[in-house]
Amino acid sequence: MIAVLDYGIGNLRSAEKALQHVGADARLVSDPSAAAGADGVVLPGVGNFGRCMSALRDSGLDRAALDAIASGTPFLGICVGMQMLYEGSEESPGVPGLGVLEGAVGRLSGGVKHPQMQWNTLHLLNARHPLVAGLGPEPWMYFVHSYAPRWEPGLDGPGRGGAGLVVATCDYGAPVIAAVARGPVWATQFHPEKSGASGLRMLANFAAAVARAAGVAGAPEA
Repeated sequence: MIAVLDYGIGNLRSAEKALQHVGADARLVSDPSAAAGADGVVLPGVGNFGRCMSALRDSGLDRAALDAIASGTPFLGICVGMQMLYEGSEESPGVPGLGVLEGAVGRLSGGVKHPQMQWNTLHLLNARHPLVAGLGPEPWMYFVHSYAPRWEPGLDGPGRGGAGLVVATCDYGAPVIAAVARGPVWATQFHPEKSGASGLRMLANFAAAVARAAGVAGAPEA
């Protein structure tokens, strides 16, 4: 079972439905105790970083997310759900994130329209990662955001961000971090549930990883 954390904000139902479409047993979960038994966890998010963090903490699902990550449960953050994995965001100074990933989220570079609200091409820095398996060299995904994790030297290799943290970027005035992964924690700045066949394939990759981690017989390979 994949728990889609329902803290009252975000693309909750669409993420749940898209996962169900690819064959996953996905359910909206608002009770932290229900999330504790899940085989996989998804943290969606849209809108303001501070409001999302406040709602997540008020619901108690912040602890459910952290417990799942600490236990090695496959985890997927989407859009602001990805941003909340970091230490904080320029959008909401003084509001701490979950701190699972080092660094902060910053505003997109100047000289481009904010938000980025469009389809954009992914540039795969780690094309062998199971998150992007089967997507081809330059898949298109749908973005809606004005902030993203800050690009720092070494994030795509050994260094502060961890080996291979950045799986994909896109170009929007400058390189923008579009997808990251550290162990069983995967996250995307774009919305796979709104990204057509490529997005559904990515969600199927996550569902396959959940099934394999749960020891489901005949679980598909990504």
